[in-house]
Amino acid sequence: MTEPQPSVTSVALKYGLITALIGVVYTLIIMVANLGDNRWLSGLSYLILIAGIALAVKQYKTINYGYMSYGQGLGIGTLVSAIFGLLSGIFVWLYTAFVDTEYMSRMMEKQTEAFLDQGMSDEQVEAAMAMSEKFQGPIAMILGGLIGAVIIGFLLSLIISAIMKNNRPEFE
Repeated sequence: MTEPQPSVTSVALKYGLITALIGVVYTLIIMVANLGDNRWLSGLSYLILIAGIALAVKQYKTINYGYMSYGQGLGIGTLVSAIFGLLSGIFVWLYTAFVDTEYMSRMMEKQTEAFLDQGMSDEQVEAAMAMSEKFQGPIAMILGGLIGAVIIGFLLSLIISAIMKNNRPEFE
């Protein structure tokens, strides 16, 4: 007789919300400290996502008597990433639209300087900045955060699930 399977969705929702909350706090600290242009510090948020996915998969295995298929792990990781990306995107939009309305213009100025330092012409910089401005609306920020996190989270989940899977024996 087999035990009932625990819900992949409930575990992913729980850990997605926890991971998103930690990610939002980390992002808030970076934005308040005006370090949003630091690639290393911004990239550390992916470590939060990796930890969230790994903890969610570990929790699922624990409540499922030590078993988890590759697909279940992939589903958990992708859902955790989707929740993380959606809530992070909403937070960044709310922060830049209502709390620090000058944040995006400061980041654009820093990006312009970086482009000029790389030797880009004024026309190239102007075209790049015009393109960047198109992605600063609320829908673009939220969808960008969601899609980016889901893609990266899916790739991370492929690896994490492969490492942590433990299939239930077929003839148990």
